[in-house]
Amino acid sequence: MKLVGERRALAAVTFAFYFLSYLIVGLLGVAGELSPAFYALAGVYGLAFFALVAGYFWARWYAVGVGLYGVITSAAGLWQVGAEPVLLFLGGTHLVAVILLWGSSMSETYDGQTAWREKLHMDENAVQRLGRSVIRAGVSLPLVLLYALAPKPGGATLALSVGALVLAAFGLRAVVKARTWGVVALGTAGALMLTAAGADLLAHHDALALRASLGGALLVSSATPFFAPMLRFLSFAR
Repeated sequence: MKLVGERRALAAVTFAFYFLSYLIVGLLGVAGELSPAFYALAGVYGLAFFALVAGYFWARWYAVGVGLYGVITSAAGLWQVGAEPVLLFLGGTHLVAVILLWGSSMSETYDGQTAWREKLHMDENAVQRLGRSVIRAGVSLPLVLLYALAPKPGGATLALSVGALVLAAFGLRAVVKARTWGVVALGTAGALMLTAAGADLLAHHDALALRASLGGALLVSSATPFFAPMLRFLSFAR
């Protein structure tokens, strides 16, 4: 499937639509105490749109991750409440965006370029690891944002979730710049999120905490592709 420019444009329009939708909901105040979370989600989709249009090498990975987040969220909603038209639209549009961005022809426009690989001194295996990490982080970031910015009664879980959010955001930025501390930050963010969401699940059996647990697990998994190379490097350094 070619039509790379057309596919990129349609995917970008999808993310722009959700950016505007979440932003308008936040501005209108209809979400109440969840307004900060909607602003944050608008930022997630706005970044996906801007990165795709700007042509950043990591944009396709990140956008695929955000698209998969939408698919997972709609699937969970369909399982809970049934075939609601809004959920079908949400899942369908996100799935289409993921499909549009998939494939080697689309990869050539973004992560397939050689300039950034030479700049960061990355071979094909390293590129594959980075891609998996960014996709998983793209899926988990909205889940972490929603949980961290949603109203919570417990101060301890609030501190843990906000700490996880900060580490995840800066860790993702560091990982795409090939900084080792970014891997540690993502793994730590995942551990914090799992701790906070686990405590919340035991106390309140909250569905949002269950999704946050998934986000924490994905953050940990986004760091795991780099663990083996890091251990090999440490062993060689000794």
